[in-house]
Amino acid sequence: MRPFVIETLTPGRWRNGGGVTREIACRPAGAEEFQWRASIADIDRGGPFSAFAGVDRTLTLLSGNGVRLSCPGVFARLLEHAGEPFAFPGDLDLSAELSGGSCRVLNIMVRRGRWTAPVQRVTDRIVPPSGHAGVFLVLRGSWQAGVDGLVPGGGVWWDAGDDTVRVGFPPLSPDAAALWADIAPTG
Repeated sequence: MRPFVIETLTPGRWRNGGGVTREIACRPAGAEEFQWRASIADIDRGGPFSAFAGVDRTLTLLSGNGVRLSCPGVFARLLEHAGEPFAFPGDLDLSAELSGGSCRVLNIMVRRGRWTAPVQRVTDRIVPPSGHAGVFLVLRGSWQAGVDGLVPGGGVWWDAGDDTVRVGFPPLSPDAAALWADIAPTG
């Protein structure tokens, strides 16, 4: 398991200037043609979203008043509730409109046909399946991750062969809530 804290991840400006990305993990590391990637994005203004051919994405609002994602003739979806994941094909021509100021999202991207990555909000102990990679991000309360405790804005990620996560992640407080991206190879 590799721990992270959102605020200590290195920020990188988007090409279109509409926001900042903080990469949590990319496999293979640093690859232009990634198999899966997890990041935190701060969306500063509305505008077009970058398209990623052959990639499936899941965005989950973490903070802010929300963002409306739209693709003409396909969907329009307002992400307004923190912790509610929304999955969509990454190759769509999307635009984003902010609902009243900047917002922050968790962005999970996987190579279609090779990986899947359902994201869910959890409040009870989770034990990741063997052979799966993943990302675990605390929204509220505190959680146990190995010998360390995790608090809001902190998390861990792991590769598919890392069996140290088999002990799972139990909540340590009654108000605990987290996001879990279960990144699994297909076939």
